[in-house]
Amino acid sequence: MWKNVVIVGAQWGDEGKGKVVDALADRFDIVARYQGGANAGHTVVVKGKKFVLQLLPAGIVRPDKTAVIGNGVVIDPESLLREVEMMEKAGVTVGNRLLVSDRAHLILPYHRSHEVAAEQARGGAKIGTTAKGIGPSYEDKAGRRGLRTGDLRNPETFRRKCSEVLAEKNRLAAALFAGAVLDTEGLVERYYEVARRILPYLTNVPAYLNTAMDRGQRVLFEGAQGTMLDVDQGTYPFVTSSSAAAGGACTGTGVGPTRIDAVVGVSKAYATRVGSGPFPTEALGPEGEKIRARGGEYGAVTGRPRRCGWFDVPALRYSARLNHLSALVITKLDILDHLAEIPVGVEYEYRGGPLTEFPAEVEAVGELKVRYRVLPGWQQPTFGLQDYSQLPAKAKDYLRFLSDQVGVEIASVSTGPQRDQIIWLKEQW
Repeated sequence: MWKNVVIVGAQWGDEGKGKVVDALADRFDIVARYQGGANAGHTVVVKGKKFVLQLLPAGIVRPDKTAVIGNGVVIDPESLLREVEMMEKAGVTVGNRLLVSDRAHLILPYHRSHEVAAEQARGGAKIGTTAKGIGPSYEDKAGRRGLRTGDLRNPETFRRKCSEVLAEKNRLAAALFAGAVLDTEGLVERYYEVARRILPYLTNVPAYLNTAMDRGQRVLFEGAQGTMLDVDQGTYPFVTSSSAAAGGACTGTGVGPTRIDAVVGVSKAYATRVGSGPFPTEALGPEGEKIRARGGEYGAVTGRPRRCGWFDVPALRYSARLNHLSALVITKLDILDHLAEIPVGVEYEYRGGPLTEFPAEVEAVGELKVRYRVLPGWQQPTFGLQDYSQLPAKAKDYLRFLSDQVGVEIASVSTGPQRDQIIWLKEQW
């Protein structure tokens, strides 16, 4: 049995990880988020009630689970407190079930204004960020000038550090981005008065998680975004600012790699992408629009329409290798129910020849041509099915084809947004 499992997005994010984590959380004691910020909209639907989580791990919805935010996450205290308040109003008691790493970096007001100004300055070369200040916070982390949640424990030290950094940021902003300068008067004090409210949640996360594992508790590690948006391995620079691949679970929580028993990738039965950047199997025109409409493909955080396309086998193989996937979860199978034929991208061509590896250069990814294999659709409803035997034969053929092509066994299939609208195919959970 898998005791400690990483759930990772195998595509460009938005694969339905929130629903998968929530469905699996019943089998674990702790759910730990390991990277990203409040740009990750993980949606959980329980008995018709919808929760859109941005910083809180999806496990928080289950009243007997502990939710942990690791040091790999960048935290906007205002966003976190709003989420906690939202959950409490919805009848979910957070209380002492939430633990936040005292090593996690903070998102400060200047991070948001800097990101907005930087995106505007890029003009037509915009990356398509969510303007939440996440990238600039990670920049400061790498530049060793960031402030961490633990700094909030000493008010005077925090105020001094924050004032110094804000003054430096204003000097840079004045030189680079007109109108991005912030008024420092009172800003630091106001920010601290809000931010200090997260102090009761702070803890030494590596010590907590490792001790819990030593005692036999099971941990489910929750990633945000997807492998193809990983800052190192994705379609750089059209990526997120953190390690979204499975390796980020270790660096983002302080747990050694030998403690992880399995890595499970989550992939839609088709493909989507938000924002700019190459998308080899994108379906332009009416086909993509129909998938978007049927799948409700709009960002949970931003509301932006997602670009839609067909399942990309080479990209999934690349993701499977990077994460060393133990299994796949396929989501939104029911969105394809209406199709008589379903294209699947099975091979890349680049400048007249086959390409067996996913290229590093974003320009090369943009030039890829995709060879498709067209599979027959099932044109029968699969929405809400919970038993594999109930799936139409051609739907089973489609899933088998994806599994064989990617080289990873399918562990479960999601057939709707609700927690129980899922088919389990493996016992290792």
